[in-house]
Amino acid sequence: MPSNDNDRSLAELIDLQIRTQGPMSIANYMGLCLTHPAKGYYRKADPLGAAGDFVTAPEISQMFGELIGFFFVNLWQQMDEPKAFTLLELGPGRGTLMADMLRVACRAPGFRDALDLRLFETNPDLIAQQNVRLEPYEPKWIDSFEKVGDGPLLVVANEFFDALPIRQFVRAGDGWHERMVGLVEGRLAFGLSPTPIPPSAMPEAVQNAGEGEMLEVGIAGGEVMNRLSGLVARLGGAILVIDYGYARTQTGETLQAVRRHQYADPLAAPGEADISAHVDFEALGTVARRAGLAVQPLATQGDFLERLGISERARALSAANPGSTADIAAAVERLTGSSAMGGLFKVLCAASPGLGPQGFGL
Repeated sequence: MPSNDNDRSLAELIDLQIRTQGPMSIANYMGLCLTHPAKGYYRKADPLGAAGDFVTAPEISQMFGELIGFFFVNLWQQMDEPKAFTLLELGPGRGTLMADMLRVACRAPGFRDALDLRLFETNPDLIAQQNVRLEPYEPKWIDSFEKVGDGPLLVVANEFFDALPIRQFVRAGDGWHERMVGLVEGRLAFGLSPTPIPPSAMPEAVQNAGEGEMLEVGIAGGEVMNRLSGLVARLGGAILVIDYGYARTQTGETLQAVRRHQYADPLAAPGEADISAHVDFEALGTVARRAGLAVQPLATQGDFLERLGISERARALSAANPGSTADIAAAVERLTGSSAMGGLFKVLCAASPGLGPQGFGL
């Protein structure tokens, strides 16, 4: 039998915690699985790409990052080209998105000299890859959102909020009950807390939910957005969030695990699979508005990229690389198609009042 926590697997540590402290919330379970200091999923090897568990938009095509680079240059110019500003990326992956962004953005005179690049990352393998790609831009890695530099703050978060822990609640006859992770016959299993929560404590959008319906609450995501919105409200700037999710607060379960590009049981192998949930964009927008930011109408990723000119960029790339025309067209379809990432992924921008972020409809 393992003698200490270092010898135990994450599954064994979770089992022990439940046996000694009782069932844990979905949020606590997700937090342990993803960010346990030694055994969490995001503390271990690079999860991206064909050899990993999932592929993100920046890995599909350089066009994604290039257009976002244009988006932020445009905002910087609207702010009268401040001589010092912070560009912060949350969960930068391999640094691919930021490298593509800055390759375009730094063509604007003065942008590179004003740039203070900050990266919020905890995975040592990914930090090493980010450093290789971004070293010319002198990045600084931070573990607190408050550690930003002088001037306005521009934030990009691509597939970051979906990995933040959520809580789940199920409607029953006597109110709502939190869904928990416990043990049944020695195995991890979902169950409900016996303590009811009155319907009046839940969002107005789910007041009429029927028995058995589930509500997911991204408390951690709300806290992150609140802190970032407060900084942007004080310093000026904008927050760009790109993720899969839904436009309005609603019931339904979206918790999922992905391992080697296949869906997996979230309870089957703690720390070995990516666990995520769809983002409630209405909730994030509400938090940003409370801080005094202006929130653009929510866009699908497909509409956002089309408005920024992905079709034109694809034609230019194809003309320069005629042998890659089919691959470029396939990438555009994957990024913008309504039945692919273009429809599933949404784009939220919360900015200082008076700014006019590109890519959003009226």
